[in-house]
Amino acid sequence: MVISTTSSDMIRARLTGKRMSLANTLIAAALLLTLLSSIVILITLLADTLAKAIPVFESRGMSFVTSSLAPQAERAGILQGIMGSLALMGFVVVIAFPLGVAAAVYLEEYAPDTRMTRLVNANIRNLAGVPSIVYGILGLFLFVKVINGTFGFAEQISGRNLVAGGLTLAVLVLPIMIITTAEALRAVPQALREASMGVGATKWETIRHHVLPVAMPAILTGSVLTVARAFGETAPLLLAGAALSQYFATDQGAGFFDLIGNQSYTALPLVIYNFARQPDTEFVQLTAASIVVLLVMLLSVNALAIIARDRFERAS
Repeated sequence: MVISTTSSDMIRARLTGKRMSLANTLIAAALLLTLLSSIVILITLLADTLAKAIPVFESRGMSFVTSSLAPQAERAGILQGIMGSLALMGFVVVIAFPLGVAAAVYLEEYAPDTRMTRLVNANIRNLAGVPSIVYGILGLFLFVKVINGTFGFAEQISGRNLVAGGLTLAVLVLPIMIITTAEALRAVPQALREASMGVGATKWETIRHHVLPVAMPAILTGSVLTVARAFGETAPLLLAGAALSQYFATDQGAGFFDLIGNQSYTALPLVIYNFARQPDTEFVQLTAASIVVLLVMLLSVNALAIIARDRFERAS
């Protein structure tokens, strides 16, 4: 018995205490060093941005957020950029989310495992990695020229309105939404589907009442990535007609929904980009303050998604 116990201990020690090779040690050290370097760079950039943004908020307070664009640094605000970004995100939520979830449900639950289905899945994953400027070219041709020209609006607003920009961003993030939703549905145990259909539920009832509620937390996590990707995009909007200037011709009293009509529009990332291009040192502080506002908006969206995800997890 003593010999057997000693042998088992030796075997267990060999299995659990196996020394790593030199190559594995170097790879682990390189990965750890890369992670620490990234964290240090991130903290440095955040600290530098906050240091430059604090004087703007101390001197102007929330008036910087509620003021319109202007060529003078002391009067320039980011209200129009915030309104434009929120309106664009509205298009993304209304268009990309339902279509993404519906497409993923069909591909994972209904589509047969054929060569065509595998080809579609492969193309969707490839589209998720296409540069955003390509989607901007697509939006310029499809939404700006074809659709608006077909309905006769090209002579009035040249098709460069917020609708074209919102549709372009929705198409850009649609593959990401499909992929994240499909992964969430694939993670649901097959036994749950079999148990539901075993008691007489139809396939759609099983998906609606059992599969989707279980997968919803992961779907909401993917939606956060989708909104974050769309919120920070700049290149597609340049081609889809967003204004890139310190100020542009628009009614200063225009409401949120007036942007959908004949009003010019811009977005917060474009405002930040334009501030950064200005030679005046005052605009450097405005750039940092705008970045802080953008980060706060993204973190707020993430917080809302986390709260909704936790509620779905408790309900399921």
